[in-house]
Amino acid sequence: MNKIYRLRSNIEFKRVYSGGKNYWNRNLILYVKKNSVGNSRVGYSITKKIGNSVVRNKIRRRMKEIYRLNFNSIKSNYDLIFIPKKNVVDISYKELESAMLHILKLAGILISQSDNNG
Repeated sequence: MNKIYRLRSNIEFKRVYSGGKNYWNRNLILYVKKNSVGNSRVGYSITKKIGNSVVRNKIRRRMKEIYRLNFNSIKSNYDLIFIPKKNVVDISYKELESAMLHILKLAGILISQSDNNG
């Protein structure tokens, strides 16, 4: 994914943590903050509590792919940070995809099919 669609610096993450709203479900925590960049940006924060580097990278790669595939269904002008919880290690790709879409829907930044058609 292009650099303009990613949160990269520590200060960008801190800005979202301090000024953003958070949502959660059984598997994920999502921090959301409106931005004025013109497009949505995403970041992933996976703590060492989750597992070793192999496990953390696998989870991050899955989350990035799910986000990439659903990128066009996400509203613009938001900064997002996804934080997986410990039980994400044991769930399948489909369950993780469902959890990510659910939390985006909770945050109100997922464009529904009815918005696309009309």
